[in-house]
Amino acid sequence: MQMTIISVGKLKEKYLKLGIAEFEKRLQAYTKMKMIEVPDEKAPEQLSESEMELVKKKEGERILAKIGAQEYVIALDLQGKMWTSEQLSSEIESLMTYGNSKITFIIGGSLGIHEDVLKRADAKLSFSKMTFPHQLMRLILVEQIYRAFRIMNGEPYHK
Repeated sequence: MQMTIISVGKLKEKYLKLGIAEFEKRLQAYTKMKMIEVPDEKAPEQLSESEMELVKKKEGERILAKIGAQEYVIALDLQGKMWTSEQLSSEIESLMTYGNSKITFIIGGSLGIHEDVLKRADAKLSFSKMTFPHQLMRLILVEQIYRAFRIMNGEPYHK
């Protein structure tokens, strides 16, 4: 089983790097985890709608270039379905059972994910109606993947 997280932008904050590294270490007992960063598109603070679309398109092209044909893709999107931790665990277990050995999660940049990437996604997942920094979402996502494997294996996890 190969789990991949593709995200836009370089992770700079030390506390996020440490947290992610801890969960990657814990996940080694369950799955192979790979983190892929694609560069974010440099843009001024104030953008028109067409400029925002262009930024998302360029970032989307970088994301799509990293996705293989056989990967099951779950995009993190505000319009996606909200799952509980148990539902995420069940989804991952079901995918593994039915031969999907490569699951890829997508975290877009600060403007979101381009429509072309959303069309490629097999599922869209929302963690909340709230907006989170995309860098923080990496830590939240990797923790939830770890929790999913603990649930799947009937192992305790502190609440």
